[in-house]
Amino acid sequence: MRCATCALPIPDGDICGGCLEHPPRYDRVTAVFAYDFPVDALIQAFKYGGNLAVAAVLGEALGKAVAEHADFIIPMPLSSQRLRERGFNQALEIARRVSGMTGIPVLSDACRKVTETRPQAALPWKEREKNVRGAFVCDADLDGRRIAVIDDVMTTGATLNELAKNLRRAGAAHISGWVVARTLPR
Repeated sequence: MRCATCALPIPDGDICGGCLEHPPRYDRVTAVFAYDFPVDALIQAFKYGGNLAVAAVLGEALGKAVAEHADFIIPMPLSSQRLRERGFNQALEIARRVSGMTGIPVLSDACRKVTETRPQAALPWKEREKNVRGAFVCDADLDGRRIAVIDDVMTTGATLNELAKNLRRAGAAHISGWVVARTLPR
């Protein structure tokens, strides 16, 4: 059983204590896999090794898992520096596959990451929210729209939460995180 909001495993009920105590700015998360072997190795080969063929596998798995409708897909933005270093945005590559399966249009330029932040994976969980504060800007008019934010991995939800804050400012009525893998508590 998983929390209906953040997709963490819970023993019973619909929503975990963390989401009840501190409701996130997004409405729900769909996660296909736990971030564990062998999925973690696939994601790392894709994201850090440049193995773009893995995007098709991950995107197909995510596309099959999402059951809700969205008006638009927004891939998690990368900073321009990180995009230059990596050569691609892994979330955009996955989003293209999901869009192809669902017919939901991708708004790849609706939001931008305007601050170069330290990689979230390199930070303790407690520092991640502060690291991404103010990092995003959304330029699109999303008034009343249902938005699906696609990303490869969700750990604490801080990045999705920060982007969701800006999507709400742009008028989004419902925000879902569609992620390939969810990191589970240690």
